Amino acid sequence: MARIEPFDKYLDEYEKWFIENKYVYESELKAVGHFIPNDKKGIEIGIGTGRFAVPFGIMEGIEPSSVMRNFASLKGLKIYNGTAENLPLEDESYDFALMVTTICFVDNILKSFQEINRILNPGGKIIIGLVDRESSLGKIYQQMKNQNIFYRFATFYSTSEIVSHLKECNFINIETIQTVFGDLQKIDKVQTFKAGCGEGGFVVIHAVKVTDKYEG
Repeated sequence: MARIEPFDKYLDEYEKWFIENKYVYESELKAVGHFIPNDKKGIEIGIGTGRFAVPFGIMEGIEPSSVMRNFASLKGLKIYNGTAENLPLEDESYDFALMVTTICFVDNILKSFQEINRILNPGGKIIIGLVDRESSLGKIYQQMKNQNIFYRFATFYSTSEIVSHLKECNFINIETIQTVFGDLQKIDKVQTFKAGCGEGGFVVIHAVKVTDKYEG
């Protein structure tokens, strides 16, 4: 419950960040959007207030915070109460699953990826947006985490750690792109993303669920 509490208590502060960091947010949207498939059924795990789901036409989400669930529901989204480790969803029911700045709040990454693998159709995609612990921004967040109402409960990961966990859970064709370069306070336009990781503070990882065709 500790990781949910700040999202229940500080909805206004959560929403304020996206307004005050407009170009950072739009840069993240641009990078995430690179991997969002067209005309496919998707769900966001840790949907929050729908800040990423809505722009991409994702109409369903998982969210353990009751306050954020209620807020997102007002946008016409269908929100399920649950966590990444225990998804209240049927096997092979989605074409892709999105997680943005959620992975640092889950309790068990491997179980989360196993659950997402379970709900994806064969060949389905997982798209993960995260603050890379090894980036300059990640190091700053690490240093200031005890002063941040949200990130004090977070566990930051490197891109390589997440890639390793995805492979353990039978995801293949892993790609990474990065954005949010430089000081957050000085970003005054939407940035272009680039391949790889290590420079940008925000990394998007894309991977594909193994199908029978690839097994063996």
